[in-house]
Amino acid sequence: MSTSAKDLFGKQKLKRRPEGFSPFREKLHNIIFESDTPAGRWFDIILLFMILFSILVLMLETVPSYASQYGNEFRILEWFLTIFFTIEYLLRIYSVYSPRYYIFSYFGWIDFLSILPSYLTIFYPGLHSLMIIRALRLMRVFRIFKLDSFLDQGNLIINAILESRKKLIVFATSIVIMACIFGSVIYLLEHSSNAGFDSIPRSIYWVIVTITTVGYGDISPQTTGGQLIATLIMLMGYIIIAVPTGIVTTALFDSNNKISKNINSSCPNCTRQDHRSDAKFCDECGWPLSS
Repeated sequence: MSTSAKDLFGKQKLKRRPEGFSPFREKLHNIIFESDTPAGRWFDIILLFMILFSILVLMLETVPSYASQYGNEFRILEWFLTIFFTIEYLLRIYSVYSPRYYIFSYFGWIDFLSILPSYLTIFYPGLHSLMIIRALRLMRVFRIFKLDSFLDQGNLIINAILESRKKLIVFATSIVIMACIFGSVIYLLEHSSNAGFDSIPRSIYWVIVTITTVGYGDISPQTTGGQLIATLIMLMGYIIIAVPTGIVTTALFDSNNKISKNINSSCPNCTRQDHRSDAKFCDECGWPLSS
């Protein structure tokens, strides 16, 4: 490995396949993690179908008429799908150079959580509905169908929010403080004559609902002073809504994350996929990428 590559990434990078990593595991990796090969594309399409099918089964099981008539069939299907996803998860761990990177990656956590509720229901049946978390695995559709531009725009929004996080935190803190102040004031004005404002926390709830222009209408001020405060809060709400939008929009324009990504090229070591199209090494672990 050249010194320049080591200096660039701050740690030694390996060019060769790790010792003990067989050609079979290499081929398995290409099928499971790469979507730009025929076998890999078919694997991803079948996986996508199985995810959609598992979500459909879970939804149908919540329909009382179907549950009473096909309850046993649904349970058999659920365990079949759970075993399928478990095998797929274990194969992903087996076929990467460094399993630790995949296990603790975003998709690694999602894949693990998608099978965990099935096993937990053995001890806690009430957790059955958590299997809907499998829907998060549908995020793979962007990689399967090569919708690079969609992920690029998603990365742009995420980066804009991250760059604006300090401003957003200050703004959110200001809103909380203001809600506490107005909640206390409206409580003092209303609690003696309005049962809806029987505590400061409930008054703060009303302020937040009003300031966000949701307005459930479950409680409302009755006194003149309370109505004046409500009017002020409503007017402030329209102004406040525009503030975080403006902050994020400004960050979107200032963001320089407009570099083309290649999400179909997966790092064989850590499985990261959103590399620059001209990248030679993985941005996450520094592993050489196949050309």
